[in-house]
Amino acid sequence: MPTSSASTTDSSRSSSSSGGVQSLERAFDLLERMADAGGEVGLSELSASSGLPLPTIHRLMRTLVVCGYVRQQPNRRYALGPRLIRLGESASRLLGTWARPYLARLVEETGETANMALLDGDEIVYVAQVPSKHSMRMFTEVGRRVLPHSTGVGKALLADLPADEVRALLSRTGMPAATEKTITTPDGFLAALAEVRALGYAVDDNEQEIGVRCLAVSVPDSPTAAAISISGPAGRVTEAATERIVPVLQQVAAELSEALAGTGS
Repeated sequence: MPTSSASTTDSSRSSSSSGGVQSLERAFDLLERMADAGGEVGLSELSASSGLPLPTIHRLMRTLVVCGYVRQQPNRRYALGPRLIRLGESASRLLGTWARPYLARLVEETGETANMALLDGDEIVYVAQVPSKHSMRMFTEVGRRVLPHSTGVGKALLADLPADEVRALLSRTGMPAATEKTITTPDGFLAALAEVRALGYAVDDNEQEIGVRCLAVSVPDSPTAAAISISGPAGRVTEAATERIVPVLQQVAAELSEALAGTGS
């Protein structure tokens, strides 16, 4: 490539970086900071956390308000706007699509049905599934919502949350028993989460459905809290099978994490 052309490209990239592209980066950074703060913040809080001057933040927020991605509350604070919901729903559906090849690998290597689930508010929602090839297999409808306390994916997703946040969630959802083996006390569930952290994986042992065992791991560094799992008859997903399956689950979760971050092949 001629030197003059490269120079022009570098110059235009530098100009973009200091103009429109930088504004985009800053706007997305502000949206993520708002999400981390619970969805509603004041300009001074954003300035303190981002290091950007107030006039810059004010200009960016005005643009986001006009676009519908942020709204200004009567108390003058800013909240995430309704247009983000449509983007989030579309992204969740795509997440399931992107995960399917990885779930298919899980099925090939473990022989059991593979699932992907997200934490959506206080509930678990299943966004993708690839069924086992066995005639006797587990089936969970994509889009199904369940409470976290009785599922392997729920345990995997909540294991790294602070105990007070977990207790608050459980107080909102309640802990109804799906089977006689469901954990129905906050202390019992927190003890189960400690075991998940120690082992590196979660188990649903007949807690959602009698006769069914599920093994689950979270997807590290996922852009939204996600977990993958395999589920099958308790007679097949034995302790011996668990030792074989868990390393496969962890490896696939790591590869899926890389793919979602845009660094995978």
